[in-house]
Amino acid sequence: MQRILIVGRSGTGKSTLARKIGVRLRLPVIHLDRYYFHPGWQPIEAETFAATVAELAGGDRWVIEGNYSSHMAPRIARADTVLVLDRPRILCLLSVLRRALRSYGRVREDSAPGCPERFDPSFMKFVWRWRGDRINRALQPFTGERIDLRSRRAIGRFVRRLDQRAGDART
Repeated sequence: MQRILIVGRSGTGKSTLARKIGVRLRLPVIHLDRYYFHPGWQPIEAETFAATVAELAGGDRWVIEGNYSSHMAPRIARADTVLVLDRPRILCLLSVLRRALRSYGRVREDSAPGCPERFDPSFMKFVWRWRGDRINRALQPFTGERIDLRSRRAIGRFVRRLDQRAGDART
């Protein structure tokens, strides 16, 4: 696993898992939200974002987390592994609400500079209504290893397997 793509509904733990994988496998971690937004949560121009995603995906080693299904092609062309986080929407919504309360007014490390955490009812609605259809369609051409993780327990088991693999590599 040298180029890992992580996708799924907001609040599934994509950013947290990306950081854990990055540490364990010594891979650079790329949070696409950091590249998509200008300060004040203003989206960048579509062409600029497309070029940025293609450039980031061109790297030899990475963990990229984020959906942006219309910009999936360069990532799936290079990824060797895709992790699809698919936790129940009520748990994702609760996770997003907790994150908003815990980090309100602060810029998280996986957010773009100048984009502090906020309570955004339209984002909450987006989380609730999100369906993985677009992501699954965008992933259809992918021929590498796809791993679906549907619970915190499954995510934890996956991370523990990485720890075992790293331990085996050191011995």
